[in-house]
Amino acid sequence: MALLSAVATAILAVIIISMLYFGRDIFVPVALAILLSFVLAPLVGILQRIHVPRGLAVVSVVILAFTLIFAMGSLLATQLTQLAGDLPRYQSTISEKIQSFRDTKAGRGTLERASDMLKDLSKELDKPKDAPSASRGSGSVAGFNTPAPLTPVPVEVRQPDPGALESLRTLISPLVHPLATTGIIIIFVIFILLQREDLRNRLIRLAGSSDLQRTTAALDDAASRLSRLFLTQLILNGAFGVVIGIGLWLIGIPSAILWGILAAALRFVPYIGAVIAGAFPLALAVAIDPGWSMLLWTLALFLVVEPVVGHVIEPMVYGHSTGLSPVAVVVSATFWTALWGPIGLVLATPLTVCLVVLGRHVERLEFLDVMFGDRPALSPPEIFYQRMLAGDPTEAAEKAEEFLKERSLASYYDEVALKGLQLAQADSERGALDQERLTKIRDAVNEFASDLSDQEDRPPAKSNSTTDAEASSAVESVAENATNETLPILSKESLPPGWQGEHPVLCVAGRSRIDEAAAIMLAQLSTTHGLAARVEGAEALSTTNVFRLDTTGVAIVCLVYLDANGPAHMRYSVRRLRRKLPKATIILGCWVKEIDPAALELLREGAKADLVAASLGEAVKLCIEATGVKDQEASKQEMSATVAA
Repeated sequence: MALLSAVATAILAVIIISMLYFGRDIFVPVALAILLSFVLAPLVGILQRIHVPRGLAVVSVVILAFTLIFAMGSLLATQLTQLAGDLPRYQSTISEKIQSFRDTKAGRGTLERASDMLKDLSKELDKPKDAPSASRGSGSVAGFNTPAPLTPVPVEVRQPDPGALESLRTLISPLVHPLATTGIIIIFVIFILLQREDLRNRLIRLAGSSDLQRTTAALDDAASRLSRLFLTQLILNGAFGVVIGIGLWLIGIPSAILWGILAAALRFVPYIGAVIAGAFPLALAVAIDPGWSMLLWTLALFLVVEPVVGHVIEPMVYGHSTGLSPVAVVVSATFWTALWGPIGLVLATPLTVCLVVLGRHVERLEFLDVMFGDRPALSPPEIFYQRMLAGDPTEAAEKAEEFLKERSLASYYDEVALKGLQLAQADSERGALDQERLTKIRDAVNEFASDLSDQEDRPPAKSNSTTDAEASSAVESVAENATNETLPILSKESLPPGWQGEHPVLCVAGRSRIDEAAAIMLAQLSTTHGLAARVEGAEALSTTNVFRLDTTGVAIVCLVYLDANGPAHMRYSVRRLRRKLPKATIILGCWVKEIDPAALELLREGAKADLVAASLGEAVKLCIEATGVKDQEASKQEMSATVAA
């Protein structure tokens, strides 16, 4: 069945691509109309908010938009005609530059001599073979006179003068296709703007959704975001074209308006659009200027304006990305150009952005977001688990440091690392991980925690932000005011006498290597907050080993489990620890995915533990509260406020 499904999907993809290719005369105007409707929708909304009827608002905006488009097209035609008339004048300048370039060479180079030799050989080879014999045989052969060669008679074919109807057809035929395309675009834009809600409802019906309200809100939000994106991009690219046009006019490049409009249009093409737009003015600068100063000024103009717009203005206006991965941009540009030619190259990014937005909000189209979106294909916990499996804790630590620019270490451990270990626990329970793999994960987590040992768990500065896609995806899952974002940090001098030992916190794994990995992260987080901790593996809880356990200076014990399937094991472990440490506080850390507080409390009562924690951050918070010491920085602030009063 899986094979049949794959074959059916492949056949459907081939059919869709064939339809897009052979029906491009229809689909290109439709695509242009959809993109124009996104650009014009905010303007229609503004008119409707001042109580202009919807039909009148739509027609007015469309007429204004296409008037501007036709005016720009007329201006382009005028500029092209003028440029075509001036081109012959530039031929002499180009010849002089080529000659001056040749004159800079000392004598004739090897390449020129080789070129001349090849030309001479070519002339010899092109001579007819019977040329000598023909010259000797002209006149008489063996006493007989031969006839002179016949001279060809020129023949001229003249067409009859076309009539008035034929002349009219010749004049109109080149304009029929562009006018028909423009008419289709105008009609589609008007109807899309008039029937936006109806089209949205039909899309919801086709896509299907169990949550109608959520899907409707998501599509409305997606449409508004796309409208803002395309309108902003149009304004920015238009401003880019204006700056380029003015700059080229000041430099003295002919048809500066033409190159400004071309730069604005080609900037919709990612990566290479500005390069293509700059090639034409640069070539023209070489042709019209006897020197090289105009070429250098033109090159400097593009090298300054494009980076400023692309890397400074655009991120400030609408973020760092359009939502597409770099590979998706290249693939989409290649795909749409192969289907629809140059117009496909310009439309590639906007069309792919539309597909990705649909994929993010419509369940059946989610594969589009996975294929082309810039968000990681795996969730942050899945990425963490995969890196622990691959034995690559260094890269995981780098991503964690990016996360820590915006959120706390406790939040990272709870929302990313701990959830990644829960995935490992699920694989372990179904027998997918052997002991060797479990040990490898434990060792990788140990190295990962060691790499983060110099990180302070303080609220990050508001000015810090990450540009990493994986880290941003993880940051989105944690609220700025989350409970564990502001855990206190204690100093050793402020701790009570019973907490001033070398390791006042003992973290003990419940049963498995995964539990031990979680205990390692808890120990590192506790140490970061001023409570030094050490870790013991699950073997320390055996009847033989528990009495050999070094408990010097231990004030609190955290017993860590990533499953709730062994309440009896929890009870016996707590009993053994209680016998060994009768005065210590015992916290049961049962970090199971989606367990409710009532179930946690039942586990604590059954195990006879003093406290129970549902996360690493909560366990550290309980440890800090057990010391009875306030946050040192909070105390200093209170004291400063008192002194000031």
